[in-house]
Amino acid sequence: MTMSALGEPCVLLKLGEIVLKGKNRELFERRLIGNIRDALRSVGTKVDVRRRHGVIAIFLPQGATAEQADAVAERVADVPGLVWIHRAWRVAKDPDAVLKAGLELVGETEEAKRGARFAVRSRRRDKRFPLRSNELDRLVGGAINDEYNLPVDLKNPELTVFIEVDRDEAFIFTGGIPGQGGLPVGSSGRALVLMSGGIDSPVAAYRMMRRGLHVDFLHFSGIPYTTSESIYKAYALVRRLDRFQGGSRLWVVPFGKAQQSIRNAGQDRLAVIAQRRLMLKTAEEVAHRIRAAALITGDALGQVSSQTLTNITAQDNAVELPILRPLVGWDKTEIMAEARRLGTLEISELPDEDCCSLLAPKRAETRAKIEDLKQIEKRLDAEELCVQLADSIQEYTL
Repeated sequence: MTMSALGEPCVLLKLGEIVLKGKNRELFERRLIGNIRDALRSVGTKVDVRRRHGVIAIFLPQGATAEQADAVAERVADVPGLVWIHRAWRVAKDPDAVLKAGLELVGETEEAKRGARFAVRSRRRDKRFPLRSNELDRLVGGAINDEYNLPVDLKNPELTVFIEVDRDEAFIFTGGIPGQGGLPVGSSGRALVLMSGGIDSPVAAYRMMRRGLHVDFLHFSGIPYTTSESIYKAYALVRRLDRFQGGSRLWVVPFGKAQQSIRNAGQDRLAVIAQRRLMLKTAEEVAHRIRAAALITGDALGQVSSQTLTNITAQDNAVELPILRPLVGWDKTEIMAEARRLGTLEISELPDEDCCSLLAPKRAETRAKIEDLKQIEKRLDAEELCVQLADSIQEYTL
């Protein structure tokens, strides 16, 4: 059997909740296709992205190799909005062509070589195809059974051959890569992440990308009282997360002198919450300048003293923009597992001088009163200070 039986390598993408968007679905799909095209620029292979009913097909140029298709599939697996990515073969919409492709495809699998149980699952998106789905299952499945003597198992197969008959061609594949799910980045607007060098904020950023937000990152450095190690970590984390959205920007605020002012303002137990409020006020000022509509933090309820319900309420009071906390109900084990999956955990665990270490009282307040915090901010002239801090930011592009 020749390679021509398998037709052309391609990639088939399955959509998730986008299909439930009703009249707005087309807007989400257009955004998703734009994100896919942007992501594939780094692969270096010219592709043709086509929208079909419930799926997106990526066709490669004539003569493209299976390895090129694999690279395309691996790259789009990082694009939010997709639930499955299948490395497929595009064959003629003809029962005989589908049959030959199915035989060749199975013959190349490791499962067939060890006599695995198999099943064939067919779907006709084009009802004009002469065979019904169950008839196509029996045709291809029977031929596979005769050719390779593999046992059929429709309930729990070790190998599944998928056949999807579309408008102009048929697709055939086995297995797939799980996608990120969620919504296309940019479909929900823009937000600003308060990015520390820790474990939580990168995970929070990713979770909001999956909900359609394009995010920028704001890092508070302890400079001039700390080294620039935390900036390097923040930059590395942003680079790692950028594969999910592209076009990420990191903004860095030199925050050390402001922290010293908070310390000098007294009330040591309130210093951490006063600092958090000043960070949020500064972030709000930056957000207005870059047209971000919300702030994102990695807060998890009760994880540390600054994240009690009372203290979170006191922080919300500092700004008018909404503060999104996607990890608020997660525990540390769950957050670390997600960070490990994303590849950010190893970076976050690298040692650095975090700006928060400059204000670490022996005993922090867990029930901060908003009026007490406002008195500190009045002594600091916090409204003017946050503008000055926003004026001092530096942009780091990837």
